[in-house]
Amino acid sequence: MKKFILALAFTLGFIGVNAQEQEWYTDMNKAVEQSVATKKPLMLFFTGSDWCGWCMKLQKEVFKTEEFTTWAKENVILVELDFPRRKEQPQEIKAQNAQISQALKVRGYPTVWFVTAEKNAEGKTNLNALGNTGYVAGGPAKWIESANPFIKKS
Repeated sequence: MKKFILALAFTLGFIGVNAQEQEWYTDMNKAVEQSVATKKPLMLFFTGSDWCGWCMKLQKEVFKTEEFTTWAKENVILVELDFPRRKEQPQEIKAQNAQISQALKVRGYPTVWFVTAEKNAEGKTNLNALGNTGYVAGGPAKWIESANPFIKKS
């Protein structure tokens, strides 16, 4: 019985660690560097993390699952562009998030845009939109199925 409990604890601990290995960037410059280096598109998650119920539902049902974590590691660079109401946020992050939201014409939350990033001759970043989605009912498999056509374009 002790071996079973030990094995179960190890397995659950491994799953927990695996799910926590997601790296969500909040600084677009760092995310773009990673995207260019890995040749993976950016997945931009526009969220109201402390007030948007559908955003929280998407996080819980999809983004915090092992299936999504595995998919994301192989396919995209994760970027969270948060618009909280109660949490403090650095002014430069607020400005960055507002600028990107405006450029992509985000009208509601959650919105997930898939983009590729290119540095131009002046060192500025150009984002090329691949497509967008939001909350998709049915868990991680359904959400990933809806996202795959966008990343296959990159």
